[in-house]
Amino acid sequence: MLTPNFTPFPVLTTARLLLRQLTLRDAPAVMHLRSNPQVMQYINRPLTLTINEAEEWITKVEDNLVNTGGIMWCICLREAPLEHVGNIGLWRIEKENYRAEIGYMLEPALHGQGIMSEAMQLVLHYGFHCMQLHSIEAQLDPRNTASGALLRKGGFVQEGLFKENYFMCGEFSDTAVYSILSPV
Repeated sequence: MLTPNFTPFPVLTTARLLLRQLTLRDAPAVMHLRSNPQVMQYINRPLTLTINEAEEWITKVEDNLVNTGGIMWCICLREAPLEHVGNIGLWRIEKENYRAEIGYMLEPALHGQGIMSEAMQLVLHYGFHCMQLHSIEAQLDPRNTASGALLRKGGFVQEGLFKENYFMCGEFSDTAVYSILSPV
């Protein structure tokens, strides 16, 4: 069975990105991102409208880390290591199946610059080589074509489509399931 260990917290870097641990000081930026209807359009969660709600979400992320149920990184540009511009994580870790789900979001002003693709490659490498995951999945609303393209670019393949399996904003929506297997 998989036995993840996130101590010390794994900081991941590239020439332009720093992926670090989320802290409560990131709450204003988290609220800014998660209160944006454009960012949350395809995410079946209510908008985060207060600093307190953002802090509660960060606390859940921290609890998940302590319980090894998931790990979330704060995405920062290297030149601004304290400025949260997004987040990416592995969660819903199925230890018995060596599987986790990836999730991510990024400040819209930074879309189209390859930042999330770069962050995803770091997290996939960490998941497969450090955590020893066998597979990583992603679930998304298939209308989120940008996220689908990002996943395909990262090597994911669509494995399934659940028709109208969740109710969001007054309508039933579909879920596309993507997956990638460990290259090792």
